[in-house]
Amino acid sequence: MRFPLLLLVLLMNVSVAKSQVIISLIFGDKLNSDKLEFGLEGGENFSSIKGLDGSTLAKFNLGFYFDISLKNPSWKVHTGVIVKSSVGTAKLPSYLLNDAALDSAFAEGSSVERKINYFYVPVMMKYSFKNRIFLEGGIQLGLRSKAIDTFERSVIDKQDLTYTKDIRDDYHRLDGGFAAGLGYRFMKGNGMNVAAYYYYGVVDIRIDDASPNQYNRSFYITLGIPIGKGKVKNADANP
Repeated sequence: MRFPLLLLVLLMNVSVAKSQVIISLIFGDKLNSDKLEFGLEGGENFSSIKGLDGSTLAKFNLGFYFDISLKNPSWKVHTGVIVKSSVGTAKLPSYLLNDAALDSAFAEGSSVERKINYFYVPVMMKYSFKNRIFLEGGIQLGLRSKAIDTFERSVIDKQDLTYTKDIRDDYHRLDGGFAAGLGYRFMKGNGMNVAAYYYYGVVDIRIDDASPNQYNRSFYITLGIPIGKGKVKNADANP
């Protein structure tokens, strides 16, 4: 029971996270201090679902982060919320929809893109070297919001056919696993940072116990932009 409870606490009020990103852009300097750095983080993630024979799905991700300084200045706790994060897999084989018209339309030359949207919360330890390269590792917890299959078929000399099916009832609400990666910080450790990390899901996300276990896998490339940190530094320099 500890895992669901921890996830619930970390993702409390996540339904308003999108508005919080906008608010944070306006009041970012209020969230920063000498012990806490706030910023926006986004980029591209390349995901797949272990247990399914599909290809890599590339999607955009966006969120906000907090770096919490510890007594040793080289160590920080990196956390936040990835507000927009779609994982899944592409080029899955088409399957029957139990509708004569749809099954006929997508009988040949069609494929399925499976996309599952999560609010993800990483909780990682970050170690920064003097050359501004940093390593980070820890856990990542997720709360599913949407899950859809998009059927696609290209038709010569005609508009491509698409059909979207809601599959939320096929997947658990919770996901979780391990994350690790590395990055680099610009401007002598005070500017933007670029990072790449890998998420290794360990929770079977599929509800149907009769089907093979399925686990999320995703490789993230992100750009982090601190918000209001310059104002905080100027205030500290001119008390």
